[in-house]
Amino acid sequence: MKAITSRDNPLYKRLKALAGSTHQQRRGAQALLEGFHLASAFLEVAGQPELCVVTDGALAHDEARAIVARVEQHRVVTLPDALFGQLSNVVHGVGILLLVDKLDPPLPDTVAQTCLVLDGVQDAGNVGSILRSAAAAGIQQVFCASGTAYAWSSKVLRSGMGAHFLLQIHEDVDTQSLIERLAVPIVITDSHGAEAIYDCDLSGPLAWVFGNEGAGVSQIWRDAVSLRVTIPQPGGMESLNVAAAAAVCVFEQCRQQRASA
Repeated sequence: MKAITSRDNPLYKRLKALAGSTHQQRRGAQALLEGFHLASAFLEVAGQPELCVVTDGALAHDEARAIVARVEQHRVVTLPDALFGQLSNVVHGVGILLLVDKLDPPLPDTVAQTCLVLDGVQDAGNVGSILRSAAAAGIQQVFCASGTAYAWSSKVLRSGMGAHFLLQIHEDVDTQSLIERLAVPIVITDSHGAEAIYDCDLSGPLAWVFGNEGAGVSQIWRDAVSLRVTIPQPGGMESLNVAAAAAVCVFEQCRQQRASA
């Protein structure tokens, strides 16, 4: 293990710049995974990180030592708790993070399976929750159009709870190019003139499009849509949070697919 004890260390400065700037993370195509759960999820699926950064205090925990034992030792760096605090985005964090290259799969020529499209979903917590629901529902591909929160930011990663490593996430996708690649019906949620989701046949593959929290789905998707569905709300609320709506939709599709199997 390598020990860093000074804030003037070049590696520490690089980590601090990444931790403090989503722009730096996006430009460098790297992400910081903080905490036991994210670190374990990455190691189970994606192999070795570039670095494992752990505090002296964290090494007192069995779970931290187990994670460190799975990382090649030349990739492990120890930090004093005070220096780690400058990197952490978590209140009362556990003192361990991985520096990893984000997974960046190529855009498929044809999309013939159920997928999700995030059309300007701006809130990082919503994006992470939607990714988590997609992974839980067995969906493999998520396409993030312009205006959507950066999927590999710290807050999205925390909300996703490891979903990133079960999905193929495509970012900054050109909408028209994606529409041309879709070989499945396009579905949006709409509160006006749409069919109740429970009355629609959702048993086949679909492209679910979820729009901006305020403006909804953009016009280009509305022009390309195959099906508009609404989620009945007998309690009288005007709308659902986009992450909640996405969960209802994908698990209603799961229910119908199970019933037809």
